[in-house]
Formats: sequence, C-alpha cells, structure tokens
Amino acid sequence: MNFNRLAVALSVFSLASCAFYSRAPHDELAVASMATGGREVEHDTESYSRIDDNPFLAARESPLSTFSIDVDTAAYSNVRRFVENGTKPPRDAVRIEELINYFPYAYAPPADGRPFAVNAETFSCPWAPSHRLVRLGIKGREVSMAQRPRANLVFLIDVSGSMSAQNKLGLLKPALRMLAENLRADDTVALAVYAGSSGLALPPTRGDERSKIFAAIDALEAGGSTNGAAGIELAYETAKAGFVEGGINRVILATDGDFNVGVSSEGELTRLIEEKAKTGVFLTVLGFGMGNYKDSTLEKLADTGNGNYGYIDTLSEARKVLVEQAAGTLLTIAKDVKLQVEFNPAKVSAYRLIGYENRVLRSQDFNDDEKDAGDLGAGHTVTALYEVVPVGVGVELPSVDALKYVKPAPMRGESEELCTVKLRYKEPAGSTSQLLSFPITDSGKSIAQANADARFQAAVAELGLLLRGSPHKGSASWAEVIELASASAGNDKYRAELVELAKRASKL
Repeated sequence: MNFNRLAVALSVFSLASCAFYSRAPHDELAVASMATGGREVEHDTESYSRIDDNPFLAARESPLSTFSIDVDTAAYSNVRRFVENGTKPPRDAVRIEELINYFPYAYAPPADGRPFAVNAETFSCPWAPSHRLVRLGIKGREVSMAQRPRANLVFLIDVSGSMSAQNKLGLLKPALRMLAENLRADDTVALAVYAGSSGLALPPTRGDERSKIFAAIDALEAGGSTNGAAGIELAYETAKAGFVEGGINRVILATDGDFNVGVSSEGELTRLIEEKAKTGVFLTVLGFGMGNYKDSTLEKLADTGNGNYGYIDTLSEARKVLVEQAAGTLLTIAKDVKLQVEFNPAKVSAYRLIGYENRVLRSQDFNDDEKDAGDLGAGHTVTALYEVVPVGVGVELPSVDALKYVKPAPMRGESEELCTVKLRYKEPAGSTSQLLSFPITDSGKSIAQANADARFQAAVAELGLLLRGSPHKGSASWAEVIELASASAGNDKYRAELVELAKRASKL
C-alpha cells in the first residue's frame, strides 16, 4: 500500500468533512434534507413556550375562571408529526385545547342572528369517575365560500435558507396553489417574500388570473437569512393599500419561525404585529418543517395579530386548513371572544380548566374592552372542558392560613345551578363588546350517556393528559383513550386518524 497516497486521501477527506460541518446552519439543514430524500434530520433547536397544567382551585375562594378562546389547531398536527416519527412530543408542544379544537363537532348553529351559539353538557370524568366534566361548546355562523365577502389576501412567504427542505417550501408551494384555486374573480392576491431582504414576487392580482399566480408560486426559491420584520412591514403595507371595506383583509404568513436578521426577538416581533393589527388587517400563521421550528414565536404572532395558527405537515393538512375550512381560516365573524365562568360553591368544591394555560385572563380583563382575546372564524367550533369536583368529594388543595381581618361570606340560597357562563365578543370591525350569559345545571349523566362528541372530546383530553404526563391524569390509560375514541369516531376520517395516533403513542 502506498502510505503517501493514503495520507493525501485522508487529508482530502478531513478537509471535505470540515467544509461540510462549517456550513451555515441553514445550509446544513438543506444538505441533511437532500441526503434523507427531503426529510429533515432532527435538531434540538425547536422552541415551545412553557406550559404548566392549570391547578384545581377552590370554588369558595376563587369562584371566577376567565380565559380567551383558542381556535388554533397547530398543536395537534405538530404532535401528530412527532408520534408518526416515533418520538414522544415535548410536553410543552401538547396544548390540550388545540388537540380538542382540531376536530369539528355537531353543535347547533346560531338561530338568533348572533355570530355564534353556545351549548353545554355535563357528564362523569373518565380518568376521575367521582369528578364531573363541564363541556362548553361554541359554534360559529356558517358562511360558504360563495357567500363570503370579497377577499384581499397577501401571502407572506419565508424563502430563507432554512425553508429549503421538501417539507417546508416544497410543501408550501402546492398548499398555496390549493388556496389560489378557490379564489374568486373579484378577489385579489399578492405574494410578498422575505429572506435577507423583502420584495413583491407578485403584485396584487385578480383571483381569476391563476396562471400568473401559479407561475409566481412555482418560481419561489429558498436561500439566505431571515429578515421577517421587513417582510411583515411590506405585507401589511400591501394589504392596507388594497383594503376592502367590509371584506376579508388578511396576511397569510408561511414560515418555520426561524427569524434571525433585523427585528428577530419574540417580544419585538409580537409588538410589531400588535401594532399592524390596528390597521384592520387580520393574520393567519402557517407553520412548516421540523428541527429548527419556532412554535412559541408563531403562536404569539397569531395571537397578537387577530388571527389563527395552523401547522402544515402534509398536503392533506393543507387541504383541510386552506380548502375544507377556508371560510373559517379567512373570515372572522367575532373577535376578542372571552369567557368567564362563575362556579357555585354550594355545588362545586373545586374546579380546573383543562388546557388554555396560556389563554387564562385576570377576572377584571373580562370587562376590559382594551384586552385582546381570541377571534372566531366562520363555521369554527371551539370547546372548553372543566373538571369539577362536587361538594362532598375529597380533593387536595394548597392550604392557606385563615384570614385575620376578612371573614368568609355565608352561602346564599340553595341554587341548583352548577355555574354561570358569561361571554363577551366584538363584531369584527367593532370596539365595544356584547355580553351573553346563561346558567348550567348538572344533568347527572355518566360518560356512557354523553353524546358522541362529548365522549370523543373526553378521549382527546385524556390523550393530552397522558402525552403531557399531567399531574392531574388520575387513572387515565391508553386503553381507555382508544376505547372511548373508537366508540365515538363514527365515519369521520379525522377521528379515525386520532384512534391510530393513540395506538402509536401508547407504544412510544
């Protein structure tokens, strides 16, 4: 063997290896993606906001529970991505309310001219049989795509190097085509892009000029750093210039959230979006990819931008969000929707809100019309579950020393009401909220007597408790999740998928 030649070969190999590993992180992601057929390798740079499960609260000391609605569904498809890849999702990625709200439910639509209807049901809790579940369901007014007002849409596309993978820009382009195929002739669409700098890849264009729109989408290529703030400024300026009074005015941001140039901190970006939301232009955030995915940033951008947030991991998910549920994704029918539940301490010893941890509000925020809250799209359903401990059932609560100067008020009357639910909402262009209020009594139903939607929602909540390793999971089990979900899935393809997801998760 010629040892000189071997030494040269090893030297060349070493230099090549150094060149590969010294690439910028975004280039490394692209190379790794190419080497795995478009599937990115896993990196530890994904970020999620910390979530601590809501605790049980004593109804006598804390009778009010206040929170903002959440119509986002990103957590479910993101959790699905982890499970299907054979990995347990980070506990902070599991937002239980988004798992529940991913699925449509057969709630009765409004019949009184209001933008939504509210219904409630009570039944036994499967993972704590002595406890009760209170289900609050909201159903938004249905508006078909043919009935919806004219749309002024601006796609804001991240074309930085981190978007080069097949499950990012490669998935985004056909997803945008799906939405563009359903535009009307009187709609307008623009395509703003950003990387190191920003620009208009497509000026405002009529919705029926599909060949022009498709050509602009097909021409998108990834490369460079990520100056998201510059793109946001351009997108909102473009949307404001074409503003349609009484119409749909929306920026649709598609990105992995990895902002790294210019205004890049989460706080600065959310303040920027919060300011832009005052223009009357709403925001939809679509997340893509894995490895460097910034869920925490994208969720906050959607929250402050009067918008909704979805995670696109497959073409099927893109079709669900941008075609099947397009009216709800694009058309807001009520904004700043807040709920406040007052529990009756004569009936309720303690309660806890399941999920919505990052949507909890102070009691006084309910009546404050300056306080931002969630927005409801056409046809959307929103569900909230409370786990309630009836009076007489033991529960461990943090102890507090008796007050010296204030004595507890005596119980008033013997009302049979379990709680009273109040809602506040504004019209999409309004600034003053309207109030709804109604009482709830306990029907005494078992979980077996609850309707199929309620049983399925309990199964999804129990799945979330197990995935999170929640301290409140009680006797929750994978077998019970699978049994409950299977028995209430019917012929719904999305519910059938959840059953298979639970089976896979049980083996992780």
